Amino acid sequence: MRGTMTSRYAEDYHEQRPMQTKTKRRPTHPGELLREETLPAAGLTPSELATRLGVSPRGINVLLRERRSVNPDLAHRLARVFKTTPEFWLRLQEAVDIWDAWQANRQEYDRLKPLSERAA
Repeated sequence: MRGTMTSRYAEDYHEQRPMQTKTKRRPTHPGELLREETLPAAGLTPSELATRLGVSPRGINVLLRERRSVNPDLAHRLARVFKTTPEFWLRLQEAVDIWDAWQANRQEYDRLKPLSERAA
């Protein structure tokens, strides 16, 4: 599965720059990756994926619509089925969560002052 990811998705996964310098585009949600790349490449329907994962079809559909987050349990299930790692799925989700928090709270974060460096 790793070889089927487009470079756009790989860039999101490996992005390490501070949030302030990132582009204005929201990182790829794990549900988008599944919907647009992973399921078609695997030839699976959302219902078939739910069965393979042992979760409800409704839960998968909510994830594919990007209305649900990947949690550690689901990350383990996805990793097993798609031969990836749980960390891969959780890092995708983390990038989205950090971006969403930054967008929602940017003004408040900008008002926060860092601790002054103290001489040793």
